[in-house]
Formats: sequence, structure tokens, C-alpha cells
Amino acid sequence: MRVAVDSSVLVALINPRDLWREQALALENALLASRSELFYFDCAVAEALSAAVRRLHEKNLVAEVDALFDRLSHRVPQDMITWILSDVPRLYGDVLALIRSSAGALNFNDALIALACRERGIPAIASFDPDFDPVPWLRRLARPEDVTAFHR
Repeated sequence: MRVAVDSSVLVALINPRDLWREQALALENALLASRSELFYFDCAVAEALSAAVRRLHEKNLVAEVDALFDRLSHRVPQDMITWILSDVPRLYGDVLALIRSSAGALNFNDALIALACRERGIPAIASFDPDFDPVPWLRRLARPEDVTAFHR
């Protein structure tokens, strides 16, 4: 099974203090146990890194930034990133149409991710963000049970 990893899950995987940490680890373990092929899109990696660093700054934990970068680099080396931002000029109109059809529930990155999944034949996304739920070609996986159910 091919699965994109959203920034909401990636933040929790690289930040040991994240509220969603345990659920993200359990979800990742289920995905790995099911031998899923994981996709890390450049925009999701950038969003995850930005959010995780911002949270460290907000909590005056700047000394932990280097360790965060190390965890990200270890978990998602550069050669594992799927580069989709270069698709924006071609997909721009479709991204805007998808945002509009969701009444703005999907942000630009999420709409781009959804379209990139459709183009690449990726039927699922590991995400804690319910904004992906109405996307007809994409199944959101948020818990280990979702992975099991999707494989049936």
C-alpha cells in the first residue's frame, strides 16, 4: 500500500513532546508492519519542520532545535523526499478548485498533497487532519486500526 505522510504525523514523529506522539508512533508501526510504501512530500516536510521549530521557540526550548533537525534528517533523509512543489505551476488551477470545492477546509498544501496523491496512485494519507476526509480519492489513516481496515 502506498501512503503519503502528512505534516501532522511527521511533527509528532520528530518532536518527542508532541501531544500526538504516541498515536503517531503507533500509526507508523502499523504502516511499517503492513509493509506500506511511505511518501514524504517536500511541502509536508517543510510544513512539519516549520511547525515543530515554531513550537520549540514558543516554549523557549531553542536548545532542542538541533536535535529536532537531527531526528528529521534521520527519519526522512533528503533522498526519501518526493518533490512536488515543482508541480505547482501545472496544478495551480486544480489546487485552487479543490480548495474552493472544500469551502476552504483544505489549505493550499493539503490540496496540493491530495492532487499529488491522485497523480501518483497513492490512495491513503497518514494524517490527524480531518480536512482530508471529504477528498474522494484519498483515505485518511489516523490510527493503527485504520491501516488494518484499509488492508482488508
